[in-house]
Amino acid sequence: MSAQPHDFDVIIIGAGAAGLFCAGQAGQLGQRVLLLDHAEVLGEKIRISGGGRCNFTNLHSSPNHFLSKNPHFVKSALSQYTPRDFIALMERYQIPYHEKHRGQLFCDHSAKDIIAMLFKECQLGQVDLWHPVKVQNIAPQDGTWSVTIFKNDQEIVCHAPAVVMATGGLPVPAIGATDFALRFAQALQIPIVPVRPALVPLSFTDEAQADLLELAGLSLPVVIRAGSQSHYGVCHFDEDLLLTHKGVSGPAVLQASSYWLEGETLEIEFISSPACDALFNDESLRLKQTETLLATVLPTRLAKYFAQQAGLAGRKWAEVGKKDRQRLSKLLCTYHVKPAGTLGWKKAEVMVGGVDTHALNSRTLMSKQYPGLYFIGECVDVTGHLGGHNFQWAWSSAYACANALPSPHSALNKPQN
Repeated sequence: MSAQPHDFDVIIIGAGAAGLFCAGQAGQLGQRVLLLDHAEVLGEKIRISGGGRCNFTNLHSSPNHFLSKNPHFVKSALSQYTPRDFIALMERYQIPYHEKHRGQLFCDHSAKDIIAMLFKECQLGQVDLWHPVKVQNIAPQDGTWSVTIFKNDQEIVCHAPAVVMATGGLPVPAIGATDFALRFAQALQIPIVPVRPALVPLSFTDEAQADLLELAGLSLPVVIRAGSQSHYGVCHFDEDLLLTHKGVSGPAVLQASSYWLEGETLEIEFISSPACDALFNDESLRLKQTETLLATVLPTRLAKYFAQQAGLAGRKWAEVGKKDRQRLSKLLCTYHVKPAGTLGWKKAEVMVGGVDTHALNSRTLMSKQYPGLYFIGECVDVTGHLGGHNFQWAWSSAYACANALPSPHSALNKPQN
């Protein structure tokens, strides 16, 4: 079959959060935009996020909430498009939202409201959206980019001076996640930071943790520390921990998982040292059994677990000596567990690693090696903390890219919205 040429100002590959937003922004700036995706249904990761209500940003999002081998990289994009900017867009579309926890913003009704808003933005920008299609080949050609696509069993060749890779990462393969951008970058010898699942529950297989697994279902606030072997450094998070039949989860563990490396231990502070001292010196509790004393600040089953671990179950607190008290205090304040691994890409919310940011311009997201080639969103080595920061990176990187694209060939002829 013969190839049919189509000319655009920019071709965006991937119609997730970053791709849709970039397409809408670019189109409204006068660019002739072609947006491509392999999926039948678009926006699935947006739809399922936040329990179906999409934690679309965080009021406090800042460079400190992101991991990258190049920690300063995020500053430019985040300053160009802030959480307040996206909130203003939501309000323009009259989408109600609420703050749930520590600046985390969610839709009142449904994540579908945001998907509809992004589609409307693309319509305003007169974006050509093709899906499902298969991108067969992308190659630089005489100062432009050639993209070969299979659409309805027909081969189509498109050309544009700019190509934007917005294909996301590997989490949740069931909804079509792929490593397309990473494989493409590697083929062009653009460096990749090794990837791994992040914001993901951690599992136990060690028999030493068997008793802990029996506490499945318990949830409580803790301080968790991880990252002693990570180049990101040690982190600590004050969040809720959830004990499961497979290991540990909850916001505290999801946050720590981004820093945790296989073979490393997690340090969990179930009770702070000052609180522990106050508890142990409470004269009104001295005649209580150890597990009963602990149950005044911990769930009953967990209190019994720690009393047993310290060999103090059934003993009155007044009979417990200084060394045993110190041992119990260490257990409560600096409890160490060694996870066997993560629950993998199926349970991960995001990906650590990706296209090396040292190979990209931080202001424009364009490749330093290949003019006209951009990488945005999750495929870049930028990973946000839990709580809306990853969506904010999608919006910010997409906006920075859209506003840095070459002057559109059709800007003088295209109606402005």
